[in-house]
Amino acid sequence: MDAIRNRRARSRTAGLGTLTLLLVMTACTPPAPQPSAGSQPASQSPTASASPTASPSPSATGDADETAPPQPGDKVISSTVTHDWSVPGPTTPFHTDHENPVPIAPPPAAPLPTLSAIGAGQHPADAPPYDQLSFRFAGGFPSYDVEMVPELVDDGSGLPIPMPGTGTLLEVTFRGAQAHTADGTASTVTSAPPPAIGYPALTSYAPAGDFEGVLSYGIGVGRPMGTIPETKVRVIEVEKIEQGQHLYVVAIQLDATAWK
Repeated sequence: MDAIRNRRARSRTAGLGTLTLLLVMTACTPPAPQPSAGSQPASQSPTASASPTASPSPSATGDADETAPPQPGDKVISSTVTHDWSVPGPTTPFHTDHENPVPIAPPPAAPLPTLSAIGAGQHPADAPPYDQLSFRFAGGFPSYDVEMVPELVDDGSGLPIPMPGTGTLLEVTFRGAQAHTADGTASTVTSAPPPAIGYPALTSYAPAGDFEGVLSYGIGVGRPMGTIPETKVRVIEVEKIEQGQHLYVVAIQLDATAWK
């Protein structure tokens, strides 16, 4: 537990530099997001330092996980694989940096990339088949880390967050991001699936923190039996126009081959 808390402390302090004064006034842990409809407007595109490995097929871009029916003008601007299929273990976590100005837009806009929606979907016809959890941001791509963890720990209390029915746990930590309004009183996540998703590879998810520019979620990964190897993970970034809004999507994909 001490090692997990120390890792979280390092994550919270990493890259905050110029954010400190701004976030002292705006950061707060808001209520947990509640599923509803809609999304938040976005602003400008960031400059990414992530190194792409390949361009995914159209079916791998996260379009099937849209949180509302498509409209004329919806389009994918770019789609980049930032981390190809592998296991983000304790010694080999996924790490991606993005450089964003602070603030990314003048008030009353949010000063950081802001989570507006979460989507989930299954893609059984792809090779390999996969389950996906996608995080839709307004304003730009945040930096992020993805790794397997022994347990999910609440960033505020330091207490374990129950994730029943999972074989392993994946944690995604967004840095330079938020999921709360400027006054810290409400969540900006206006559309999200139920926490118990129930897919074979993607069983559930849970928020773990939203404080001082560090936003984290746990993802429950299923495992049908002890002999199944660790589930491989791929991460894809998609910049798109959806429902007339400019979105920056980070899609976490879990290899579902073992359940096919």
